[in-house]
Amino acid sequence: MTGVGAFSAGLAVGVIGSVHCVAMCGGIASALAMSARSQPRRRTTIELVRHLLYGFGRVSSYALAGAIAGAFGSAAAAVLGPAGTSSLRALAAALIVALGLYLGGWWSGLAEIERAGAALWRRIAPITRALRPRTSMPGAFVLGMLWGWLPCGLVYSALALAATAGGAASGAALMIGFGAGTVPAVLATGLAAARIGAVLRASASRQVAGAMVVAFGVWTLAGAGLLPLPGTRGASEHCAGHSDSAVSEQQ
Repeated sequence: MTGVGAFSAGLAVGVIGSVHCVAMCGGIASALAMSARSQPRRRTTIELVRHLLYGFGRVSSYALAGAIAGAFGSAAAAVLGPAGTSSLRALAAALIVALGLYLGGWWSGLAEIERAGAALWRRIAPITRALRPRTSMPGAFVLGMLWGWLPCGLVYSALALAATAGGAASGAALMIGFGAGTVPAVLATGLAAARIGAVLRASASRQVAGAMVVAFGVWTLAGAGLLPLPGTRGASEHCAGHSDSAVSEQQ
């Protein structure tokens, strides 16, 4: 997967899954916004910059995690061969489908994975509480980086996809795209929590987003050749035919 392709795939997951971000991170964004507004002489521009720094910090953590996942996936593929790559792709697609079912309110199994990540968050949470009252810009960026390790099924699904990106750089690119896709919704929730949060948390919005995420997971399986869809086999045979022709011409 090229860097641009990885970024685009991550961006798609982030944008589609933004509804989950509002439900998961909306409370944090709102609390940060209210904390900033309690400070004297607070200006809207400064508040916006602060929220952007939260977002940049969060995306930085995603990029680091994506690089680790991409390096791990690349190493696993080198050791296990094509079977390892296919297995990682299948795992990523399964998690994406599970996320879609979770978003739509049809199955909550992914919540168990979020609970598994709570052990790390329990160690980080006290630091975030200590940083929250600060008003400095560097403090906002650091708080955003810590925020990036919040247990989240959407992030874990994106990381599974990053493991199939082909290396550390592509994994980081995918997670940067993912983070960029989630920033607008989280930013809007922080600045206009009451209205934006109510719309994006609505049942209909969650079900539409869930269906789109499930479709993306199915597409991921089909793209890896792990799920036969109409036209998939024909396309594979077409490519194989071209390959055979190229070999014959070279001979």
